[in-house]
Amino acid sequence: MVAIKAVSKSYGTHPVLKNLSLNIEKGKITSFVGANGTGKSTLLSIIARFMKANSGEIFLEGQRIDSIKDFDMAKKVAVLKQTNNVHIKLTIRELVGFGRFPHSKGRLTKDDKAAIDQAIKYLALEEIQHKYIDEISGGQRQLAFIAMVVAQDTDYILLDEPLNNLDMKHSVQIMRTLRRLVDELGKTIILVIHDINFASCYSDNIVALKDGNVWKHGKASEMIEPQNLKEIFGIDFNIQDINNCKICMYYR
Repeated sequence: MVAIKAVSKSYGTHPVLKNLSLNIEKGKITSFVGANGTGKSTLLSIIARFMKANSGEIFLEGQRIDSIKDFDMAKKVAVLKQTNNVHIKLTIRELVGFGRFPHSKGRLTKDDKAAIDQAIKYLALEEIQHKYIDEISGGQRQLAFIAMVVAQDTDYILLDEPLNNLDMKHSVQIMRTLRRLVDELGKTIILVIHDINFASCYSDNIVALKDGNVWKHGKASEMIEPQNLKEIFGIDFNIQDINNCKICMYYR
C-alpha cells in the first residue's frame, strides 16, 4: 500500500497540493483524474521521488519513501514519465534491457535476458524487437517503454499519461496490458489519465483531484456517476452501461 499523509506542494507562491492524504490500495489499478492543473502529475512525481513535497510524508509498505535507498527503490517502483526522450541509437530490445539495470547493474545475466524476453512477449513486440526506436511509430515506441517498465519487475508501476498522443488501437493495447499486469502478476499500478472512459473501463479505483486535494475517491463503478463527473470537470455527462462498462458521453 502507498500511504500519503498531509502532503503539500507549491511552485513559488502557487499552491498545487494542499495537505493531501490518501491510501492507495495494493494489487489494483488506481487512476488519478481531474481537470488540468489539479496536481495529478505533481502528486505522481512526489510518489516517484522525482520532486520533494514542501511538507507531509509518503509511505511505501510502511516505510517512508525518502528513507529507501535508490537501488532498493528501483526494485520496488518503476516509473514512466509523460515525456520520454532517448538521444542514443537503441533497438527496442536494448531499450527494454534498461529496465533490468536495478538488478543487473549493466551486466545482463541469464535471468535478466529471460525477463527481457518475457516483457517483449507480454507487449507483443517480438517481431520488431530488433528495430531501432527511431524507426517505429509513436504507439509502438510507447509499448516499448511499457515493456521496459515490465522488465524492471517491480511491485509498483507509476505512469504519467501513458496514452498521451496515442491512437485508439495502441491505447487499448496498453490498457489491456496494464489490466493483465494486475490480474495475472499482482502488480499495483497508479496512473494519471485524461480519458475518463479508459479510467472507467480499466481501473479498479479512481481518485478525483480538485483544487489541490482529493475531492472524492472510490471504486470506479461508484465514481462514474453524472453528478460526480460534473463536479469534477464542470460539464454534463450522459452515462451508458455497455457490456458492464460505464461509458461517459460528454460531446454534446
